[in-house]
Amino acid sequence: MRQRVMHHGARRRRERRRRAVWAGGELLVTAGVVLLLLVAHQLWWTNRQAREGARREVEVLEREWERGAGADPGAQADQDLHTTTPATTTLATTTPKPAAQDDPTTPPPDLSQAYAVLRIPRLHLRVPVAEGVGRRGVLDKGYVGHYPGTAQPGGAGNFALAGHRNTHGEPFRYVDRLAPGDTVQVETRGAVFTYAVDRTLRQTSARDSGVIGRIPRSTVRPSYGYTEPGHYLTLTTCTPEYTSRYRLVVWGKLVSTRPR
Repeated sequence: MRQRVMHHGARRRRERRRRAVWAGGELLVTAGVVLLLLVAHQLWWTNRQAREGARREVEVLEREWERGAGADPGAQADQDLHTTTPATTTLATTTPKPAAQDDPTTPPPDLSQAYAVLRIPRLHLRVPVAEGVGRRGVLDKGYVGHYPGTAQPGGAGNFALAGHRNTHGEPFRYVDRLAPGDTVQVETRGAVFTYAVDRTLRQTSARDSGVIGRIPRSTVRPSYGYTEPGHYLTLTTCTPEYTSRYRLVVWGKLVSTRPR
């Protein structure tokens, strides 16, 4: 009976192949673990950090209001602000320069400064509102951002806000669940402004600046929006979830104002 002879060269080649397969498997496992850690960081850790930071900021604002320190930029309930956002503005991705105010003696809040609290009872949401819609200074901190150049809380025109739908606190995760008649409250140092949700634009272009105009009306889908001046609230966020391709828009109208 003839015995099979295995040459040393063939044995070494087979061993090298086994080692290469093993090393490739280890690299794939390592890459998978790193990817899972990145996903966990984005979906869990950023949310935890941002929500905790936003909660603390709300508490700070409320303590300051109780002490009565400082001035409230949002207390000018009837102050008219121009909405000169250019047509090429991308919603909640760039920070347009603040428009000139009708009353130049009342300066707007500093960029990234938290100065109001947004409450949406239906969503059990309570988050700070900060000036500007920059990611690092505002949105990634779990805050809701105010579009510079739009009206301030309770003011004539359009008080327009942006917030993350996913990650970094995701304050606007469920704004698509808001229905006509649901209330949205904006609390400042001097007053509480209550808006009632009126209508929703489920999807529009990220560059549809008309939705945050003084009289909000979509430039992409003109059948959505308003034609008369008023006291409006606009909430914008990304859609579909986990993408930033389009924007979801919720509009409301001011229904009451009361001293804080």
